[in-house]
Amino acid sequence: MQLKDLRPAEGSKKARKRIGRGNSSGHGTTAGRGTKGQLSRAGGGKGAGFEGGQQPLAMRLPKLPGFTNHSRIAYVPVNVSRLEALYVDGEVVDTESLKAKGAIKHDYIPVKVLGDGELTKKLIVKVDKVSVSAKTKIEAAGGKVEQAC
Repeated sequence: MQLKDLRPAEGSKKARKRIGRGNSSGHGTTAGRGTKGQLSRAGGGKGAGFEGGQQPLAMRLPKLPGFTNHSRIAYVPVNVSRLEALYVDGEVVDTESLKAKGAIKHDYIPVKVLGDGELTKKLIVKVDKVSVSAKTKIEAAGGKVEQAC
């Protein structure tokens, strides 16, 4: 056997259907589309995902998973270690001073002081919220926590 003798297996190759090439071909005139109706026209038929007027599956499913609570208040976290680095002994920590020192970007977003790090300075903290661990560290250093005005 030589390369020139190789042939595809019997029935494995099928000639493509040449539609619209005259009536003698068997696929002339209507080109296998039938006589009238939506599917006989160019561009006819419904798109992918159409379910006969029923709400399509892609529109029935939610866009994103989970649930978003719209009344949730998002606080900007500021750690005790950051206060240690930015403030001197006896200073008042509030949103205006935090913004001035660059610890927060906006002074209209509520701030919460968290207890990560150590604090050795006496500070008067007047922010929206203070965690329990941060409060104990501030009071242990001789400072005090006041509610924001």
